[in-house]
Amino acid sequence: WFDASHHRHMRKLFAVDPADYMLAICGDDALRELSSPGKSGSFFYLTQDERLMIKTVKKSEVKLLIRMLPSYHKHVKRYKNSLITRFYGVHSVKPYGGQKVRFIVMGNLFCSEHRIHRRYDLKGSSYGRKSDRFEEETGDATTLKDLDLNFAFRMQRPLYKELHEQLRRDCAFLESEGIMDYSLLVGVHFCDDIVPASKMALSTFTTSPEELSANMLSACQSSVSMPEPCLSAKDLDKMADHRNFRKPLARLGAHLPARAERTSMSNIDPFLSGGRGFSSGRSKSGGEAYDVILYFGIIDILRDYDISKRLEHAYKSLQTDPSSISAVDPRLYSQRFRDFMGRIFIKEC
Repeated sequence: WFDASHHRHMRKLFAVDPADYMLAICGDDALRELSSPGKSGSFFYLTQDERLMIKTVKKSEVKLLIRMLPSYHKHVKRYKNSLITRFYGVHSVKPYGGQKVRFIVMGNLFCSEHRIHRRYDLKGSSYGRKSDRFEEETGDATTLKDLDLNFAFRMQRPLYKELHEQLRRDCAFLESEGIMDYSLLVGVHFCDDIVPASKMALSTFTTSPEELSANMLSACQSSVSMPEPCLSAKDLDKMADHRNFRKPLARLGAHLPARAERTSMSNIDPFLSGGRGFSSGRSKSGGEAYDVILYFGIIDILRDYDISKRLEHAYKSLQTDPSSISAVDPRLYSQRFRDFMGRIFIKEC
């Protein structure tokens, strides 16, 4: 267990009950492994109530998290609506005769009663940022990338202003810590349940209709600082009248209402022809539009611009425009990331 005092403060800040936390990750209920490991080789697990996500990490990532914990705590305490991943703990286990496994415990961005119809992992870069599974028939939850995006999200002016101001603060913090290669993970729920595509996953993490029907009964209450506990089907059954249960209110990063306007990447215009880099301009739509509810947060923040990333940048720069590569210095990464989000999340006319 690493730096337990700092993480106790974090859990207290995010109103996570210590007993509930221990029960969720160490109780009798089995963790649910997600369908496949991440690109980094990490494995992901969900607790049974879907409130917490567990990710295996490298020793270097643990060191980075421990190093930045004091400033991270200060940042999320000051900005209650920070979009940066909520970290609740970092731990390690060593099976008898086996290798040590390190893992972090985070809040689940998509803990919601709403079905997530589409997911995007957005970095603001173009090189290699297209899912090779986008056009395939698939039954699992596919995470799409920047070049797969064909929507701009129009928001009410106050929410638009608050979102971009918080993105500025969060990116400034990450830049000050030397962090790059992070993503904005976006989940989209289409309110009319009319998904404008034929190849959609059933839900965020499940593939079977049986699992889907059970998971749809879970609900998250509103909070300004973190996803609140989800209610299971059993919990709802215990309530005298769960039909009148208060639905979550909109907040930054969760349950956020918007209009998804179908457009094309050339209209969003973040990339020059051939995916060689970025150009200026605002999103232009005019196609179909859908009422949606958005869930999003900044993830994968445990990567600094170390020697391996510098070498990756140098190598890929020989193959493509350097401005289109994910691995760039934190200052450029932050600016490019915010510029791209400015074209994706737009304000009402």
